[in-house]
Amino acid sequence: MPLQTKPLITDGDFFQHLNIKNKYKQPFRECMVRTAAKLLDTTTSESRPGMLLGKVQSGKTRTFLGVMGLMYDNGFDVVILLTKGTNALVRQTCSRLEEEFEAPLKADAMRVYDIMKMPDRLSKYEWSQKLAFVVKKETRNLDRLKETMLEKYPELAGKRVLFIDDEADFASVAYEHKRDQNITELRVIATKINELRQLLAQPAFLQVTATPYSLYLQPEDLTFHKGKVFEPVRPAFTELVPVHDRYIGGEVYFEMSEQEGHLASYLFHPVEEKELEVMKKMDGRRVKMDRLLTQKSIANIRHAVMNFLVGASIRRWQQRAMGQKRKKYAFIIHTERGKSAHSWQAELMDGFRTLLTTEAEKQSELFRELIRTSFDGIIRSVSKLKKHPVPEFPDIYEEVRHSLLEEHLVSSVVNSERDIRDLLDDQGELQLRAPMNIFIGGQILDRGVTVHHLIGFFYGRNPKSFQQDTVLQHSRMYGARPVADLAVTRFYTTVKIYDVMKRIHEFDAELRRVFEKGGHQQGVVFIQRDGKEEILPCSPNKIMLSSLTMIKPHKRILPTGFQTGYKTNIQKHIHTLDKLIDKAKASAVREENGAFLIRKSEAKEMLRIVYETLEMEEGYTFHLDEYEALIDYLCAESDNGDYVWLLSRTHRQVKRFKKDGKFENSPDTPGKGSGELALARKVAESSPALLMLRQEGKKENGWRGSPFWWPVLIAQARIAPTVYADKIIK
Repeated sequence: MPLQTKPLITDGDFFQHLNIKNKYKQPFRECMVRTAAKLLDTTTSESRPGMLLGKVQSGKTRTFLGVMGLMYDNGFDVVILLTKGTNALVRQTCSRLEEEFEAPLKADAMRVYDIMKMPDRLSKYEWSQKLAFVVKKETRNLDRLKETMLEKYPELAGKRVLFIDDEADFASVAYEHKRDQNITELRVIATKINELRQLLAQPAFLQVTATPYSLYLQPEDLTFHKGKVFEPVRPAFTELVPVHDRYIGGEVYFEMSEQEGHLASYLFHPVEEKELEVMKKMDGRRVKMDRLLTQKSIANIRHAVMNFLVGASIRRWQQRAMGQKRKKYAFIIHTERGKSAHSWQAELMDGFRTLLTTEAEKQSELFRELIRTSFDGIIRSVSKLKKHPVPEFPDIYEEVRHSLLEEHLVSSVVNSERDIRDLLDDQGELQLRAPMNIFIGGQILDRGVTVHHLIGFFYGRNPKSFQQDTVLQHSRMYGARPVADLAVTRFYTTVKIYDVMKRIHEFDAELRRVFEKGGHQQGVVFIQRDGKEEILPCSPNKIMLSSLTMIKPHKRILPTGFQTGYKTNIQKHIHTLDKLIDKAKASAVREENGAFLIRKSEAKEMLRIVYETLEMEEGYTFHLDEYEALIDYLCAESDNGDYVWLLSRTHRQVKRFKKDGKFENSPDTPGKGSGELALARKVAESSPALLMLRQEGKKENGWRGSPFWWPVLIAQARIAPTVYADKIIK
């Protein structure tokens, strides 16, 4: 039912101030105007809100602040901004509001309050202005808000009030490790908000999230319909926040990074699992403090520190060469929650700094070698940028040496409310004390706390506890990033964690694409495999995001990161597979352009034999049951029933490693138009395809001198976006 008949005012004092101050680009301005118009025209509540769907660190805050300005200009007097997280985030939010609305505040047209730090008594002059209350989503904050709105200043209950729920999603509260406790907390908070809303005259409700997954999560007491497609929770309306042209997100870290030679291909630096163990606690058997610069057990940690020093030095050298102000840079270490681990990591960083400074004073050969190794690696990506000067090694050697001798490198542990409060600047943003800053802990990774010029991220949280919003918010390397900073940025984690993060990115990106394409009417299939080996619908609430596979049209699924077994051990399997493939072709029900339609049982048997011939490296997996389940599901959704297209090729000479040292992951030559993948996708219209590539496996190509078969499973074009959960939350 429409609430407003007047046209939206877009030239009011509040919005015009923001528009002039921030120079909003047209897509953002249009998004703000559409959102405000819909809030005025639509009945909204906490159970049926308006929604702003953006990306992590992509301008959501700027967008909803613009909406605030428009709502003030169009008859709303109070905005209640609900935040989650820490008092530090509340402080940052208040600072942001004060900075954005500087002119109205100075003109006594508006007031901003942390609800827990309200003055004892506001005069009528004060509460008659436009008000913004920042309220942490926590029981005491909400009780104080209710007391303020209904008891101290009951006149406010008659005014028009806009609730803005920042980072609004079920995933963050209800689906972490203390699940039952969190669900109870979620219900208490939702109940308190609802009670207050019902006592207000004309409230409106806007949710802001970066997690499209939250659209698919349902409260525990709702019943799902009988079909396998779970439709999104339906907000009253949804607006998509535009993505600005400087945004660096998952597409860069997990998609562009797979393009050999692309600037993004240099970002990820794998860390061995045993090095994360080193980061947990002091172990004198593994780490000798006087040998930090040479010990093999901490090679990647040492390399990360050196890359940060060299990367920051390159950027500061470039800025000086271009006559620009020299920036300060940040590096985050986030591997453990415990304070004892943080203390040990701080000791480790102090040890590195002390030993490096000593070597810098001596100008030792070891010092030169450490800088040279990092320089040679980073300069490859820096050289990709044509518009920035490229330094020579002696320039950066002197820059790093000078930085150490002048104590430009500092490290800070941030693992308590007091610590982070002390580290924030006047704007509520993390203060960079020196040119090179290492931050250790978890608190600074809370959503919303800004870390400027982040060029190094050492991450090691346990993927078993991953949930989508948590992981994405930990990814502080997302956001507006100068491309020159990206050239010296490095991301350190294990292959296993990187794979989980990549899966979650794919999940997020596909849900967002589906949503953009079909709005609230678009469904997504959630499936699992039960104990009877059957494919069943799966509640979105139950999936473990660390073990999901996102299926979309023409998605390719293949094992990577492996070595073959030894020739004497696998040649019998290879011979069996050779005969099985020939037999399957001979008995195929149909042939099209060299592709053979074979029974799915034959395709699954081929994969079972392949499984016996490959040895996976640390962090890489080949779950046979997952491949078999996917074949079962894809065939069940096919027009051809239990059949799969088979394409096979022999005498292949693919190398085990690409030029950049990473494992080969494209034996099907994707993207070149005439490769095997292109042919497989042509036939995989209504049925899946299995591409079998017989590699020669020569030693000079990094293998063990034995032929082997490399399988690539390809989903059909006509398949609904599907989430397959290998494991679920019990």
